[in-house]
Amino acid sequence: MPNMDTMVAPTAAEAVWIVILQSYPQYDFVRLKRVFPDVDARHQVVLVDVRKLLQCADRDDTDYVLKAVNDWHAGKVRGIREFLDPDNPRVPEMPYVTITALRTHGLLGLLGVHREGVVAFRNGQHRARYLAHAGALCMPVEVHEREAELLREMCAAPDASSPEYGDV
Repeated sequence: MPNMDTMVAPTAAEAVWIVILQSYPQYDFVRLKRVFPDVDARHQVVLVDVRKLLQCADRDDTDYVLKAVNDWHAGKVRGIREFLDPDNPRVPEMPYVTITALRTHGLLGLLGVHREGVVAFRNGQHRARYLAHAGALCMPVEVHEREAELLREMCAAPDASSPEYGDV
């Protein structure tokens, strides 16, 4: 069972995050690195629940929400699978997102205002959707520091001891 302590494998040059895949026949994990590795970059890494992240992304109304992986053409699937393969010497960057809060009415408009997260991908939407398809439950994404707390509120991965991450 993955835990938050084993999700980051720092190296001398850069930190590499390991994303565990559940029952995926091609490989058991993928590696991701930061988009903005500089300390002064004003971006943060947030470990998100993949399902919650994609639910928020599906609310994006910019007409750039991708279809499910099963609807991609074979060349796209093969390309992203090879790109993410941990045997590939190049470590892919984690998705880079932005998030806003959308105010919606509660149940039948009677119980007040409800906030929902809306995630837009600056980069990495194919990676995120493919990792969800491959069985990733949580993954790191990078977000500007102004939006990091909202992303945690809307999409944070549950505690590592959660049964959602499988058995020990």
